[in-house]
Amino acid sequence: MEQPIIFSAEKRPFATFPVAVQAIIINDQEQLLLLSSAQRGRAGVWQIVSGGLEAGETILDGTLREVAEEVGAAVQVRPLGLAHAQSFHYDTAVHHMLGTYYVLAYESGDIVPGDDMIGSEWRWWSLAELADVPLHASTHLWMLQRAVQLYRLWKDEGERPLQPFLGDR
Repeated sequence: MEQPIIFSAEKRPFATFPVAVQAIIINDQEQLLLLSSAQRGRAGVWQIVSGGLEAGETILDGTLREVAEEVGAAVQVRPLGLAHAQSFHYDTAVHHMLGTYYVLAYESGDIVPGDDMIGSEWRWWSLAELADVPLHASTHLWMLQRAVQLYRLWKDEGERPLQPFLGDR
């Protein structure tokens, strides 16, 4: 099965890719929020907030929606920037998927796993603690290390436009 293709108005072909949005949430002690879901068959395996981009969403909007769905609507985060994007094999039906990794500063709010993470364990981890922790395939230690480095660079920049208006061009 080949990846679907769409055509522009000028008939230029483009591959279509589903998109996974990943949220790397970091608190002011430079700890990372990870979840472990027995319900998903991943008890003892830790991962960042992740999910699929929905039709019509921007990457940032999809990331923020997944944060609200997976760790609670009361959680307030400040988007700092995109740390990484990659393509990967998802399964036999989705041969290629794009994964995006957003760095978010935790601001406040009670963490209450919901949506498909309901009943999950959650915990704040330092990078040092994660050296021997089983991580989900979507959560890479090198990515978490990069995210903390970027957090240090970006956390004090204050408000800045992360995404220009994407309406009619």
